[in-house]
Formats: sequence, C-alpha cells, structure tokens
Amino acid sequence: MEKIERLIDQVSGAIGRFVSWFILMMMLITALVVVMRYFLNLGSIPLQETIVYLHGGVIMLSIGYTLKVNGHVRVDVVHRTLTPRQRHWVELLGWIFFLMPVSLFLFLTSLPYVAFSWAVFESSGAPGGLPGVFLLKTVIPIMAALLFLQGLSQGSKALRALRQ
Repeated sequence: MEKIERLIDQVSGAIGRFVSWFILMMMLITALVVVMRYFLNLGSIPLQETIVYLHGGVIMLSIGYTLKVNGHVRVDVVHRTLTPRQRHWVELLGWIFFLMPVSLFLFLTSLPYVAFSWAVFESSGAPGGLPGVFLLKTVIPIMAALLFLQGLSQGSKALRALRQ
C-alpha cells in the first residue's frame, strides 16, 4: 500500500507544481487587462474569462495537493491539543465519514452536469467569450477524483500510523 501512497502523492505533487504556474499566468493577464482597460481604454472579455478559467483550475486541480501538504482548513484549536494517536484517529474518522463520501458524491453528481455541457458544447454567454465552458466544467469530476485518490493515501497513512 505504501507504493500506491507514494504514487498518489507524486501525482498530487506534480499536479500542484504544474497548476502553481497558473497563478503567475493569472497575475500577468490581470496586469494586461488593467493596462488595456485604464491606459488604452480597451476591454477583452476573452482575457477576463481566461483569468476565471485559470482561477478555477488552480482551486480545483490543486485540491489533492492541498490535502497532501495539510494546507486544508481544520480546527487547529482542537487539533493542536490532541496527541499524535488522537490526531490519526481524527484523520481516519474524517476520511471515512466526510472526505470519501463527499468526494464520491461530487464525482457522481457532477457527471450528468458535465455530460450535458459536453452535449451542447457549452460556451460563454458573454459576447466574444471563450467557447470552452464545457472544458472548465470537466474539471469538476477530475477534482473529485483527485480528492478521492489523495484521501485514499492520507487515510492509508493514518491507518498505518494507528497500527504502529
């Protein structure tokens, strides 16, 4: 199982590092939009939507990486007072009762939503907007799958720690 954990962790790490470049791209495109708008009196809906797509990609694709590096939100007031063994129990129970069911729910309920978007090749409602809304929506089940996989890794680590 440790081999699978390492593989999942490597995939999450690679995706996290790749997606981190989206943040730089968002900053540069935002600066370009501001310069165009306020100094050249030009607007660009495709550039503005590109920022939204990149932002969605950062949040949704890095969710597994965030879980891997413990960057998710937790109630530290309670968590920091626990012993390591109690923390592993909290992790394991949270994994069983919350993380896995929620990620499965998100995956299964997003499939019809994404399938419809693909069926109509959904595009932006804004005039001159980007045509690939269906591609952006495809990231939803991918996000759920990445969260589920990283959850497997984290749950396995907690279980192994409790057995020691």
